[in-house]
Amino acid sequence: MRLFVKIFLSFWLAQALFVALAILVTVAMRPERKLSAIEALQPRFLDEAADAYCNGGTGRLEEYLRYLRDNQHVHSMLFDEHGPVVAHPVRPWFTETFHGKRRTADTFLGRINPHFQMLKTEGTGPDGRHYTLVTELPPGQNAMFGPGGVPGLGILIAVLSSGLVCYFLAGYLTSPILRLRKAAQKLATGDLSARVGKIGRSKDEVSQLVHDFDTMAEQIEKLVNAQSRLLKDISHELRSPLARMTVALELARQRTGTEAVGVLDRISLEASRMNELIGSLTTIARLESGAGTVKKVTVHLEDIVEEVARDADFEAQARDCRVEAEILDELSVEGDPALLRSAIENVVRNATRYTREGTTVKVRAEKIQRQNSTLALINVTDYGPGVPEEALEKIFQPFYRIDDARGRSTGGVGLGLAITDQAVRLHGGSVTASNLPEGGLSVEIRLPLQPSAAGEVRTRTAPAATGLN
Repeated sequence: MRLFVKIFLSFWLAQALFVALAILVTVAMRPERKLSAIEALQPRFLDEAADAYCNGGTGRLEEYLRYLRDNQHVHSMLFDEHGPVVAHPVRPWFTETFHGKRRTADTFLGRINPHFQMLKTEGTGPDGRHYTLVTELPPGQNAMFGPGGVPGLGILIAVLSSGLVCYFLAGYLTSPILRLRKAAQKLATGDLSARVGKIGRSKDEVSQLVHDFDTMAEQIEKLVNAQSRLLKDISHELRSPLARMTVALELARQRTGTEAVGVLDRISLEASRMNELIGSLTTIARLESGAGTVKKVTVHLEDIVEEVARDADFEAQARDCRVEAEILDELSVEGDPALLRSAIENVVRNATRYTREGTTVKVRAEKIQRQNSTLALINVTDYGPGVPEEALEKIFQPFYRIDDARGRSTGGVGLGLAITDQAVRLHGGSVTASNLPEGGLSVEIRLPLQPSAAGEVRTRTAPAATGLN
């Protein structure tokens, strides 16, 4: 349940309950006019009833009680120490009131009882004996639920008005949190310029939290920009001496004999690796700068997958390995063709680098449905040693390698999968890795399809390439 709904319902229920109880208690404690009049006359009724009984017996008493019923519209009964002093049976609630088993109308609990509103008055008769007069209020004299009882319209207005106040109060309290959440979402998607901004002139805890968040976001933006600028500067500064070193290397080849060929070849290999590293650093810096640098056009992923698989299959034959591509659907997305090709190519080349000799790397491209959205799924599986479970998420971090020896043997520096992760994220997708039960690694790239392509039917049902040459 949303925080807004929780705050709104909690405040509204508490406010409505408070208002309703306040009205009920006020009405219950305020005697109704007719009730007050009867209460005032009770002592006189008791004296007259006791006098009638003492001077004329039960017959005279019953005449007087009929008089009260006809003129005062009340039902009364006289009791002495032993019980009722009339000959006919007495209704149970009169006896219960006489024995104190029923609350009378001059108490709170007796006032809110919707039935049998009773009054009880005690005194001494002309003969010196103790008498009690119990009176039942006539219909409509209920202090709480009678004609002058609870103001239903007043309670309704109070509940609705309290609900309106609580609604705006809940909105006021949750508005900064919603703005904070939106800014956090933008920051998570790579928009480092996202800020919440000032929230009025208040200096409460929420405002302080917003201020701290903006300060944190600003510091993160500075650190990331500094890192990106450092990578760009390093890449730029290294390219010039590397270019001069390449020229010097070619001159050295021309001026030296065959005995220096092996050394020069080694220098050339390391220079090529350095050049590749500089290119990867430049790509990482560009991707980390945000999505604004991505030029999005319509890209057919199935064509890119087919081309990458064909190139990788040709290169993998040196290790007696193959690359097979199975394309089941047309996959049209919006994005940068070069970045998407680099993302897919890095995963496929990584798979061909670590798969066992004599095995086949499989690339599968298809359309899938996930939570009311259609995605392009590119799955690359190899038959290598896999990756430790604790490193499955870390392999997409820049410069992360499972072990240095493995990186040196393959020539990798831990930037390929990092470029893939950054490129896929800039296109609104995701990339995950998992180990296969039979051994090997499976990497899945998910990218959102264009709306027009999401509804297209399958156009390819057979593998696009198997054992490409």
